[in-house]
Amino acid sequence: MKILQINCVYNKGSTGKIMYDIHSELLKSGNESVICYGRGAKTTDPSVYKVCSEIYSKFNNLLSRFTGLEYGGCHFSTSKLISVIKREKPDTVIVHCINGYFVNIYNIIRFLKESKIKTVLVLHAEFMHTANCSHAMDCMKWVSGCEKCARYKKESKSLFFDRARYSWNRMKKSFEGFEGLKVVSVSPWLKSRAEQSPFFKGAEQHVVLNGLDTTVFKQYDTSDLELKYKTNGEKIIFYVTPKFDLSPDHIKGGYYLLELAKRLQNENIKLLVAGQYEKGINVPDNVVLLGRVSNQAALAKYYSFSDLTVLTSKRETFSMVCAESLSCGTPVIGFKAGAPEQISIEEFSSFVEYGDVDGLVKETKKFLYEKELSCEGISKQAHIKYSKERMAEEYIRLL
Repeated sequence: MKILQINCVYNKGSTGKIMYDIHSELLKSGNESVICYGRGAKTTDPSVYKVCSEIYSKFNNLLSRFTGLEYGGCHFSTSKLISVIKREKPDTVIVHCINGYFVNIYNIIRFLKESKIKTVLVLHAEFMHTANCSHAMDCMKWVSGCEKCARYKKESKSLFFDRARYSWNRMKKSFEGFEGLKVVSVSPWLKSRAEQSPFFKGAEQHVVLNGLDTTVFKQYDTSDLELKYKTNGEKIIFYVTPKFDLSPDHIKGGYYLLELAKRLQNENIKLLVAGQYEKGINVPDNVVLLGRVSNQAALAKYYSFSDLTVLTSKRETFSMVCAESLSCGTPVIGFKAGAPEQISIEEFSSFVEYGDVDGLVKETKKFLYEKELSCEGISKQAHIKYSKERMAEEYIRLL
């Protein structure tokens, strides 16, 4: 069996690593596996194709600001992608996140439909069933047509036009009559959203939880970190984000992490923040900004070192932070954000209503001072639930 996967990036970022893990497990099981991606450095890995140059992608990004159409354009790179698919003749195509200005989403979906190629569409975010927003939040206009979008400038970065309705109609038309389409959501919460979309009417809907490399995300010897950070025997809270943004309305909730830190200033607790940040930002003395931690083993070591991981996102369709932390033996607390409270292991995690900092403080103290949890036990259960082998096996069963 030959499987071709498409994603924005390859072996980087959450979706790029997920695609790479599926690719690796497919090869191990004796299947043929091909990857197409659009953004990032070009690789020499066999059967892996970069179909779009960075300059062309940036051009299409800029063009979309004027057209207001985020998922169109990309004529040449889409043609290249289609030519690879025709040449490779895969039995099944798995489509992951393709919203990185490297492919015309409407045209590639229509091509797969008209070519009658078995297709598995994996939803890591919401843009494929909203046709616009990666996270629709509380808006439900995407169920009926995205009329008069109030957030079009923020979501599509359009300078002039609200094209949300037009994009919605084009996406709907692209999926109409797509026989045999299988739609995979990475959490039950996301599946409940996808089932409401008219785009996927008649499609099979499944849930496959994301997986990770349990040889990387595991317990580590952290004696060096203890010497570096636990100068006064502090308890350690870990926070991971792509960007540490302190705006109250930012989706990752850095503002609330800071509020939590302020409430804990009289406690013997230190908060470590992994993520990019702007120079010169002011944080309390109990917060240590690590910057971006790109090395996966180093990140896993910080998880393993910490007593607790906190998640303050407003919306998550899965939450690799939860899976990674638990796999390293560290419990998780945070805000209810859709998927995290569903995909986490209940006995090792707790979630309060979004914005409830008092509740977050209460759960922090409960997990740090009252609960007696075995790091080894947490890690063992997490490895069963979140292993990349389990994930790949579930995908293979769907093919």
